[in-house]
Amino acid sequence: MGNYSAVTEFFLVGLSQYPELQLFLFMLCLIMYVIILLGNSLLIIISILDSRLHTPMYFFLGNLSFLDICYTSSFIPTMLTIFRSEKKSISFIGCALQMVVSLGLGCTECVLLAVMAYDRYVAICNPLRYPIVMNRVLYVHMAAWSWIIGCLNSLVQTVLIMLLPFCGNNVINHLTCELLALLKLICSDISMNVLIMTVASILFLVVPLLLIFISYVFILSTILRLNSTEGRKKAFSTCSAHLAVVVLFYGSALFMYMKPKSKDTKTIDEIIGLSYGVVTPMLNPIIYSLRNKEVKEAMKKVLSRHFHSRKI
Repeated sequence: MGNYSAVTEFFLVGLSQYPELQLFLFMLCLIMYVIILLGNSLLIIISILDSRLHTPMYFFLGNLSFLDICYTSSFIPTMLTIFRSEKKSISFIGCALQMVVSLGLGCTECVLLAVMAYDRYVAICNPLRYPIVMNRVLYVHMAAWSWIIGCLNSLVQTVLIMLLPFCGNNVINHLTCELLALLKLICSDISMNVLIMTVASILFLVVPLLLIFISYVFILSTILRLNSTEGRKKAFSTCSAHLAVVVLFYGSALFMYMKPKSKDTKTIDEIIGLSYGVVTPMLNPIIYSLRNKEVKEAMKKVLSRHFHSRKI
């Protein structure tokens, strides 16, 4: 294998072949990051301040918003620095931390979206039993376990990759310290890592997506049997926001992790990765605000109370 010095830093060169776009990408990502912070923070504050939103659905939505803030904060500040810096580097420890946090929160979101689908299934298909089934103990435990198993999976995969030799390879053809991009730098057998990653992809992408699909089959069947047009409309409105977020999140995630692997990182992969990491968390609060009457009313109530108190 030869003598190689230990890797102490990585160079993130994703999209660096377009120097004329660096300022544009910096401004675009900065604006989207500000929207992510403001939009998701507003959703969390509203769900806490408005007692009508103290339900399992909005508890999960608050978790999703907090998760999106933490997830994007794990890599966007570094990415912004790299866009405006000549030396596009990140330390070995910094790279490991970025990967363990972003991968862990990404896996948590997969599970959380499935849990939210189950919540909608119980609310629409068994409305009379909903307060009993989705009691506080259960929904808090469901959210907690979503975080625990997502972060444990990430910790295991990150440790297994970072213990392998890089043999001096430290140029990552990606915008972040992403799992697939780092695997391409390893100069020893990675069959075990690929196997674990494949199993994890099935457990955290395919299985939750299947559970979401089954939940919505039952939900759609129940909605279509409703006699009231108003009832159908209300049921659809409570599910449409969640369904839109699922399509956005899983569409880009499945493209990234389930497509055939290639040795070279293509520009389209980097753009999809950027969409998966930045655009989806930005759109989540917008989708939930536009598609949800309760959130819009709560937002108006909180904002009007705030402006009224300022006038006094």
